[in-house]
Amino acid sequence: MTTNSGTSAALDNKPKGRITDGLRFGRFPITAVQPVVDGGKVPAKALPGEGIVVGATAFREGHDQLGVSAVLLDPQGTERQRVRLAPPRGERGMGTDRWEGILTPSDVGNWSFVIEAWHDRYGTWHHNAEVKVAAGIDVELMLAEGAALLGEASDDDSRSEADRATLRWVAERLADRSLSPEERLAAGFSQGVTDIVGREPIRELVTVSEQFPLLVERDLAGRGAWYEFFPRSEGAVRNHDTGTWTSGNFRTAAKRLDAVAAMGFDVLYMPPIHPIGVQHRKGPNNTLIAGPNDPGSPWAIGAKEGGHDAIHPDLGTFEDFDAFVARANELGLEVALDLALQAAPDHPWVQSHPEWFTTRVDGSIAYAENPPKKYQDIYPLNFDNDPEGLANEILRIVLLWVNHGVKIFRVDNPHTKPVWFWEWLIAEVNKEVPGVVFLAEAFTRPAMMHALGRAGFQQSYTYFTWRNTKKEIQDYFTEVSHESPAFFRPNFFVNTPDILTEYLQFGGPAAFKIRAALASTASPLWGVYAGYELYEHVARPGAEEYIDNEKFEYKARDWDAAARSGRTLAPYITRLNEIRHTHPALQDLQNLTVHYTTDDSTVAYSKHKTLADGSKDTIIVVVNVDPHVTKECSVSLDLAALELDPEDRTANGGFYVDDLISGESWEWGEFNYVRLDPHVEPAHILSVRRAHQ
Repeated sequence: MTTNSGTSAALDNKPKGRITDGLRFGRFPITAVQPVVDGGKVPAKALPGEGIVVGATAFREGHDQLGVSAVLLDPQGTERQRVRLAPPRGERGMGTDRWEGILTPSDVGNWSFVIEAWHDRYGTWHHNAEVKVAAGIDVELMLAEGAALLGEASDDDSRSEADRATLRWVAERLADRSLSPEERLAAGFSQGVTDIVGREPIRELVTVSEQFPLLVERDLAGRGAWYEFFPRSEGAVRNHDTGTWTSGNFRTAAKRLDAVAAMGFDVLYMPPIHPIGVQHRKGPNNTLIAGPNDPGSPWAIGAKEGGHDAIHPDLGTFEDFDAFVARANELGLEVALDLALQAAPDHPWVQSHPEWFTTRVDGSIAYAENPPKKYQDIYPLNFDNDPEGLANEILRIVLLWVNHGVKIFRVDNPHTKPVWFWEWLIAEVNKEVPGVVFLAEAFTRPAMMHALGRAGFQQSYTYFTWRNTKKEIQDYFTEVSHESPAFFRPNFFVNTPDILTEYLQFGGPAAFKIRAALASTASPLWGVYAGYELYEHVARPGAEEYIDNEKFEYKARDWDAAARSGRTLAPYITRLNEIRHTHPALQDLQNLTVHYTTDDSTVAYSKHKTLADGSKDTIIVVVNVDPHVTKECSVSLDLAALELDPEDRTANGGFYVDDLISGESWEWGEFNYVRLDPHVEPAHILSVRRAHQ
């Protein structure tokens, strides 16, 4: 691989001579490269067009200048992008020898990158000449060295003819003793020269790191808005005389797809659609005894009608399912299916493969528990008795649904299965059908959640649901965007059938707006469980989940009546998704910057992205996270994070912002007054409008 742009010096990973064989360090030490997962054994995650923060700690002996670059290699090993790295902003870049920049892969595939450290010949001369000429020390020597350096660079035929001509002219000026030293030095320091060596540095003693993998997956692996509904509830009808229900099915549920697509969602996720066990079936609100007409929990999979490879008879046939998937695809939705690896007591596996479960001393099969919760209607799987047989059966099932158009799986409780199994399954599935996405529903300890990401899960549920205060939100946003994105993609679900937080129970409609605004702008992935747009907020006493929970019964919602009355968040959600789709900055994870506010309940952050055509997209979000009280404060912006060029600014030195929610516009600067009434609008979502736009 040729890496010496603008210089004829050869690559030099180690000092020359056999004495250097086997040494760890090259000519210039390069350490702590990121993003690197498990020493490069696991590829870092990326998406097409995503700005990936790359960095390294690199340094050298002495006082000469060091240059550091990152080089992006496509799946064929061809160089596709070269970026000169710079110290990060703020304290992280002060005296740390840390270097960072952005690489942007364009397509799906197994990409890679390397870090290069090199002697910066022009930077070294520039520094020395600036200091010495000003002090009157070695003036002619400094000017002569500059002339020789730029003259040599002008002979490099890898440069454009225009650049070579400029360098040749500047070299002549530096050597021209008829000019004053100041005039000669000004030519050597001119913008034309710095632009040229910025594009193609004059490098020497180039040290190259090892090559690190970067797995670029399709958009929906890391971007998208998810909507969850139970197909049995969509179109379900209750007989008010008898109290019995007629289940909805795929054909009735398909009628709801238009509304989901109209709200701007990308993924329609359904809980398990398989036959539901009869033995120990749970009744309404998780009661232990079900009535004859209670449908049971979809997660209690398996009955006489079949197991994970069957469809509940009430929902329809495989033909009905295929038609449902096809209709979703027509509307621009992908269908995600729940993969819940557990069984009801009457699942066919219990009889055919008892070794796939845990048998107690008394001969009974152990049911699921999460003390004090008990799930008598569910048997966990045991991967230790027949790991190969069980793993291959699950692979068969996943590929069956893939063949019916399912390319996304939301995996229930993956942290209760061995991590090795997920590493194997996800790799096998994607070997057979590339692009299949797995979402980990793992609300557990960080080590396990992160391990699942390393094992191959493309995305994960998160702790976002319980991060409600300003400090909690700021800390968590910083963590997921800057500390773990190489292996952990956060999907910010605002609610689930299992999770109705106190914040939503008691925050009123403002709380629903606040959480939706935060989730949809902070992460490229966010999700909503049906009923959120109707402000459903009544919990089962003593629990953090909905009363009359849809997990255990049908729920008929009158969407039309809500729309007519105006008591629906659907227009707001629609607008949030429109903003996401039209602003590329919101489609990246690592570009989030938290800004300072003077109020303990007001959160401010921005997302900035420079696009391939050189244009810039910048979003500033300011949210009052107190759903009850109006807040006034000052927002102090880190202007460097917004990358404002001089031509972007107004005559007053500020810049324009357009509120994408209210439609209002203001001129902002470094310090800005904000007043947010949660009962009117708790959030500003501001697009920075450059003055020349």
